[in-house]
Order: sequence, then structure tokens, then C-alpha cells
Amino acid sequence: MIAGLELGGTKCVATLAQGREVIDQRRVPTRDAGATVGDLTAILDKWVAAHALKAIGVAAFGPIRTDRAAADFGTFLATPKPGWQGFGLAAHLQDRYGLPIGLDSDVNGAALAEGRWGGAEGMANHAYITVGTGVGVGLVVGGRTMAGRAHSEMGHIFVDRAPGDDGPGTCPFHGACVEGLISGPALAARAGQAGEALDELHPIWNPFVHVLARLVHTIVLTGAPERVALGGGVLTSRPELVARVDAAVRASLGGYAQAPFSVGAPVLGDQAGPMGALAIALDVLEGAAA
Repeated sequence: MIAGLELGGTKCVATLAQGREVIDQRRVPTRDAGATVGDLTAILDKWVAAHALKAIGVAAFGPIRTDRAAADFGTFLATPKPGWQGFGLAAHLQDRYGLPIGLDSDVNGAALAEGRWGGAEGMANHAYITVGTGVGVGLVVGGRTMAGRAHSEMGHIFVDRAPGDDGPGTCPFHGACVEGLISGPALAARAGQAGEALDELHPIWNPFVHVLARLVHTIVLTGAPERVALGGGVLTSRPELVARVDAAVRASLGGYAQAPFSVGAPVLGDQAGPMGALAIALDVLEGAAA
């Protein structure tokens, strides 16, 4: 029995499972750290009391310290979300429950879940991109997520923009980075309404496809993934954009990529995030047993 916590920009999902079999799942709104973690630990307290939990996995928004050797492992860094910077989530859970705590970024977790149970099963190199409240990239190389002192933040790189697309970006740190151009809040600011409400023929989708294809182009030439999954709320509401991004990536690569790759929606759908927290729990449990 394991538990997983997926911490997202607008909601958090707590999942109780036996392996990958979900036993219970609860959702709470994301507020400041104290209130949100209070809600989550109230759920965990009941599960710990009723079940012999072996590990807890956390898939969190970032930036968050993912280096297990660091003194501040599991601590939120310079996040734009109010009330989270400096909060030591891993230490808080470890002190409260005394269980193995696995922690990675939310999108790395989704990538690990797709590798265990989804469209990238059996693949050593693959990627997961989420486009929602933010833009994140989970890149798995050799079966492990790419990480150093912190997790990858490829959603904040700069790419060239579509001709004529020169408006300001919305990222509070970088302005017109990828996240500042195509995240849900960026689309709402640029188009005047939420992305889910935009017609598939709205002109905003042309620069959106261009920027996302440039991000995939970079990932294909960096990590040589066999598959790139495109998920998150924006793409879930407009699934036809996945094929457009795929075509734009292949056009931009011009046949240069040496290994074949596929671009598609995550097989696990909107469960990729919650299942990612379970994959992280299993990873730390298997590591502890090795």
C-alpha cells in the first residue's frame, strides 16, 4: 500500500493505492502551503491509521529541490505561488509519518507514470509536456528523470516566435518564455478569454502551435526521446492541436532527427499526474529495497 500526492497549480490530488490499483482518491484546492498541506495530511492521517503504508510519493509543482543529497531536499524554491517559497514539504512528511518519501516535479512524475503504465511503457527515453496553469517538461533518459541540483524547467526556455507574434509574455520571471506565451493564463491574457473557451479556428492557436513545436524540436534534439506525450488542461480541451504540433515539429526538423519518435496524447489521460505520484512512491520503495 502506497500513497501519492500530486500538487498542482489549482488543485491537489491524494491517491491511496496498492501498487497501481487505486483504492481511494481525494481532491483539495491549492491554497497557501499551510492550508493545503493541512488538508492533505488530514487525508494521509486517516490512510496511515487504516493501512500499512510503505511509502509516500510526491509529484509537485516547482521549482522544488529534488536532489536527495541536498540539505533542503523537498523544499520549494522561488515559486510564483504565494505562500509556498521556503516550505520544506519532504521534511514535513518525513517527520510526521517516518516513511520513505519520494519527491519529484509533477511533470517528471507524469513522465514516469507514462513509462510504467502508459504510452511510453518499455521505453528508456521519452518525454512528457504539460500545458496548463504552467508549462512543464518531464524528460526521462535511460529510465530516469533528468535532474541535477533541481529538476528541469524547460517550460521557461526561450524559443523563436511565429512571425508577427511580438506581444509581451506573462511569466513573472522571464516574460515571453514558453510558459509566458502558451500556458493557460498566458492564452487568457493574449486572447482575452480562457483557452477552453477558444474556438479551434481562433488565430491564437497558430502562434501556440509554433511555440510548442519549437519546444518539442529542442527536446527531440536534446534527449532523443522515442515518444513525446502532450498533456495538460489546454491540450485536453483542444486535442486536435496535438496532430498540428506533430506536423510542425517534423517540418521544423526537416528530416534531421536520427531516430524515429512519436508525438501523441498521454495514454493515462488526466490520471497521468496522480499516477505519477504513485510511480515516484514505487521508485523510492524499490530503491530502499535494493
